[in-house]
Amino acid sequence: MTDKATVQPPIAEKRSHIFTAHGVTISDDYHWLRDQSYPTIDDKDILAHLENENAYFEAQMAPQAALTEAIFQEMKGRIKEDDSSVPQKDGDFIYWSKFDEGAQYRKHYRKAASGGADQLILDENILAKGKDYFRLGAAEVSPDGKLLAYAYDDNGSERFDLHIRNLGTGEELKDIIPGTLSSIVWTKDSRGLVYGLANENWRTDNAYYHRLGDDPKNAKLLYKEADIGFGVGVGITAQEDWIVIATGDNVTSEVRLVPADNPTAEPILISPRKEGRQYGVDVRDGTLFIHTNDDHVNFRVATASLAKPGEWKTLIAGSDRHYLTGLSLFKDFFVTEGRIDGLDQVEVRRYDGPTKAEPITFPEAAYVAGLGDNPEYDVQKLRLDYESMVTPDTVFDYTVATKAFETLKVQEIPSGYDASQYQTERVMITARDGTKVPVSIVSKKGFKKDGSQPLHLYAYGAYGYATPPGFSTNRLSYLDRGFAYAIAHIRGGDDLGYQWYLDGKLNKRTNSFNDFVDAAKGLIDLGYTGKGKVTASGGSAGGELMGAVLNQAPELFGAVVSHVAFVDVLNTMLDKDLPLTPGEWPEWGNPITDKAAFDTIRSYSPYDNVVPQAYPPTLWTAGLNDPRVTYWEPAKMVAKLRAMKTDDNVLLLKTNMGAGHGGKSGRFERLHENAEEAAFILWQMGLGDIK
Repeated sequence: MTDKATVQPPIAEKRSHIFTAHGVTISDDYHWLRDQSYPTIDDKDILAHLENENAYFEAQMAPQAALTEAIFQEMKGRIKEDDSSVPQKDGDFIYWSKFDEGAQYRKHYRKAASGGADQLILDENILAKGKDYFRLGAAEVSPDGKLLAYAYDDNGSERFDLHIRNLGTGEELKDIIPGTLSSIVWTKDSRGLVYGLANENWRTDNAYYHRLGDDPKNAKLLYKEADIGFGVGVGITAQEDWIVIATGDNVTSEVRLVPADNPTAEPILISPRKEGRQYGVDVRDGTLFIHTNDDHVNFRVATASLAKPGEWKTLIAGSDRHYLTGLSLFKDFFVTEGRIDGLDQVEVRRYDGPTKAEPITFPEAAYVAGLGDNPEYDVQKLRLDYESMVTPDTVFDYTVATKAFETLKVQEIPSGYDASQYQTERVMITARDGTKVPVSIVSKKGFKKDGSQPLHLYAYGAYGYATPPGFSTNRLSYLDRGFAYAIAHIRGGDDLGYQWYLDGKLNKRTNSFNDFVDAAKGLIDLGYTGKGKVTASGGSAGGELMGAVLNQAPELFGAVVSHVAFVDVLNTMLDKDLPLTPGEWPEWGNPITDKAAFDTIRSYSPYDNVVPQAYPPTLWTAGLNDPRVTYWEPAKMVAKLRAMKTDDNVLLLKTNMGAGHGGKSGRFERLHENAEEAAFILWQMGLGDIK
């Protein structure tokens, strides 16, 4: 191991790069860290710099190796190594997956519903053998139960090669389709597949139909999207009689249907796209059920006929208080999911009285709940998932007629867990503009609210993704060392409804950052922690959040971890040739054509707002093959921080040289990265003594 003292922080060379946009001249001395041959990354100077950063990371973390290993063993001890999913019936078979003890990846099994031996249908460990990275994507058994279509990515690039296996013989068919990036949908006769291919810009702008035995190069194009900002997805309706081809971006959608028994038939366009309108479609006995935000920001449910698919009639009206997030159809009833005041709602509704909801009630005041795995249409029981910040993940069957719960599985924690030792609460913090921001908190009982104890604050706050206040075994390594752990439900997510999301994007993006800073200050004022005793983390758009709050209020934080951080926002949004940029303009704004968007993004883009000031200890991570947040964003941010910060605090960058957006792929490798993060935070907070 390299000695910590002999490895110096890598100082990136400054190479002048100046450009002008909207009359503003911008200097970017670290532009060279973006490989100009991207997505090929072979520039020797860039690779050498990243390797030097990794060497510095290893040297700095070396004295924490014992702490990292101790936390890893703690976290590993809370995982049931031979864990299995709850078996679920789908057609003539019962399916489940499991881990073998010590295995990094799952095995997938089935057996006949009528009885018989277990059948191993897919072993991810075999597929991953000898590979630095492996991720199983879509996997679907054919309607006749004889074939398995599955796709996997073995380098982190999010391009999945699709394979087909004969489940009777174990033979792999010759039909191999490289570069998919979508769900897999079987045709009704089990002889064809509908899927999407990633284009050269890592976007799925198509839907293809492949007939088994044909050359995949001759697959029939069912749909091609012309808008470079839209992405195409495929699915199947509840009765499995229609294939759904949906296209859209973050704010606008458009749906077509083709018959599952005749996918090359002329598609039925449900309704032409209208900017700012989202809708999703399912079908029951020829009636369309449409979930849409066309006349209410919190969505409504409408119906229409296949003959007149664009004539929508309200079934469930939109509500200012009840945010409708989803709709699932079954034979005798349907289920709506949503949130009221940020709390999950699951409601059963009858087709002959849809406005009268039968809410499913749960035992705690604050929780996370929703439909689980429910593959069959004709059922009288619903599979539900449930957890809270103190209650481990629980799987229920819920009998609709009697409203009775049957507990099928409670997450097992082999090293032991006593929920009665922990407490959870929710507080409302007033942000600087007067908005009340909810914060969910968990701590060990006896936690002192006198400002003396540390608190870890997490948030995401983008794309309308809520951060549910759920359970985490890894979190216990913080709680048991005296931390409180808090989730700030900041604007930009849809935690409190769709408007909550709208209030944290585009020209209102800075609300997300301000909410997080104000939440930290509010928790300090309430005595949960003190200034400099707040640690924080976030990833991707949450990494952007970390960069922004570091620039705005560095004095609040004792340590920050920012994963695959979207921090070079202005440069990325100005580059229309980057794979994912056009699809992101509805979220952040288009600074190429819109001067106001340019000014707004420039005002908060973390990389563009680094200033000479003291920053807290910070760990940044990146993935060399990450197609979502390119490796150079964290690399440039760290380079600029090294040059400008006025403190002597630790600043680290770790780049996974063989992984993508999600980091390493095996469950224990991921766990080790979690332990590494915790060790960094505990080290910086002076709590690095091994328990």
